[in-house]
Amino acid sequence: MTLKLFGNLISTNTQRVAVVAREAGVPYELVEVNFLQAENKTPEFVKHNPFGLIPYIRDEDGFELYESRAICRYIAALDRAAGPTLVPTERKADSLFEQAVSSEQSHFDPLATELAKEKIILPRRGFPPSEARISELVKQMRATLAVYDAILEKQKYLAGDDITLADLFHLSYGAVLVQSGLGLIEERPNVHRWWKDISSRPAWLAVQSDYNARFGQ
Repeated sequence: MTLKLFGNLISTNTQRVAVVAREAGVPYELVEVNFLQAENKTPEFVKHNPFGLIPYIRDEDGFELYESRAICRYIAALDRAAGPTLVPTERKADSLFEQAVSSEQSHFDPLATELAKEKIILPRRGFPPSEARISELVKQMRATLAVYDAILEKQKYLAGDDITLADLFHLSYGAVLVQSGLGLIEERPNVHRWWKDISSRPAWLAVQSDYNARFGQ
């Protein structure tokens, strides 16, 4: 029996958990939830995640957990995790890690989410994006990535010289940013170097391969 991941690889949050599981060397079984048909809103699903969102996990002992970043922390801390240490244990290193994680959740993810909506999701659904909104989001994202660039000029990864969850948390929406064609990651040399590093890791390539095999891209 392995860890079960209830989600869908279309979902950036599901991808976030999948890449961390692969990076940590924790086998998982993806149990696909068709959220486009609102399977995540059914009474049965809501028993496991009361917010009706994907993903959630069920471990071998029946333990269940939702919220992708919490799931990633849980996976990284498992005794059976065989990959690199993704959460530092030394006090100062852990504090810098928490700082980087907070930066991703506060300053990167909200902007990337909105840019994905305007540049990709709305056009796919036949709705025109707001160019004014895109312009403002790009301005804010450039400011965030300027800070990242300064950090990454001094160290290899966002929390230091070792990869952590803070870096991996950026992969799913970072890929969306690249897909948007705005060139935001590419225009910052240190951010671009960091992105090429993390996005070429075997764990992320495996998740992308699974996505392409499922959705034919």
